[in-house]
Amino acid sequence: MGRASAIVWPRFGAVVLLLVLAAALTWGQDQAENQQPDQQDTTSTNDLALGSPGPPGGGEIGPDYRIGPEDVLNIDVLNVPELKETVRVENDGTIPVKLLGHVKAVGLTTQELRRELEAEWGKTYLENPHVTVFVREFHARPVSVIGAVEKPGLYQLSGPRTLIEVLSMAGGLARKINGSAGRTLLVTRKGGFQDVEPTDGMRQVAPDQLQIDIRKLLYSHNTALNIQIKPFDTIAVSKAGIVYVVGEVKKQAGFTLEDRDQITVLEALALAEGLNPTAALKAARIIHRSPNGTLTETPIDLGRVMSGKAPDVELAANDVLYVPKSHGKVVAFRSTDSVIATLTGLVVFRGL
Repeated sequence: MGRASAIVWPRFGAVVLLLVLAAALTWGQDQAENQQPDQQDTTSTNDLALGSPGPPGGGEIGPDYRIGPEDVLNIDVLNVPELKETVRVENDGTIPVKLLGHVKAVGLTTQELRRELEAEWGKTYLENPHVTVFVREFHARPVSVIGAVEKPGLYQLSGPRTLIEVLSMAGGLARKINGSAGRTLLVTRKGGFQDVEPTDGMRQVAPDQLQIDIRKLLYSHNTALNIQIKPFDTIAVSKAGIVYVVGEVKKQAGFTLEDRDQITVLEALALAEGLNPTAALKAARIIHRSPNGTLTETPIDLGRVMSGKAPDVELAANDVLYVPKSHGKVVAFRSTDSVIATLTGLVVFRGL
């Protein structure tokens, strides 16, 4: 009896092992078949929502995609099927999540939202949860506006919008000191600009970047510059350069270049409301910072420039025009002040 059992049990164990393996393979095939329609549905939904060959604007949906209103998300928690659900991002930017209530989703990547859900569920309900977040349907149409605008940020396109309309959504061009808009803006589009016709005031600086002259965009009659903006575009408005005038001038300040790249020394002095009487005209200098951070100084004789005997030198963004004080003139003015004060005192004394 003992020997029969020794023979039967190993055979029975092998049979059980084979049955388990067969069941596992069958379950895996069933899972693959069950998942296949979902994948096909997702692809067709994406194609419908985003167009072909890629999403609106030619951008690529990748890990840096930021969730927007109306997007549909699949949320799954490993080994916790009760928390698996499909949710739509609401207009207030949140999603309803089991046990957690409403959680902000708009503006986050799927990885950022995943970490947020893991942290919140892990505080009270789960130990070391593993969450996956997948965008099942893309409905958001985001555009990024950055740089010198009043309200930089991410904006959703509710329909066709032109470049000027999107700038208006961002509050228009910035007008604050040290933040005013410069001469150009860049539109970045991952799919390129094959559908945009070149025109005056427009320059393609890279396959995915288009530079547009802001002044011509706003004030010329060339409507071709007011291009259609597509979802996933990025609009970067350059900041205006600043020229600094310091030293013996009536108004020391940084002056914004706004719609130009350079101003001359005489123009800078005019903005500074002129020179003080104690200015050392022959000792002035222009301090220029190169892109690598090194400083160079260029001497300039303001007396000769102002009399037209020397060229009116141009100042570029971040240049500093420094006008030192003439100690000789200071002494002379002090002596003159002393003489005037003495004479005034004598007149008053004799008058008494």
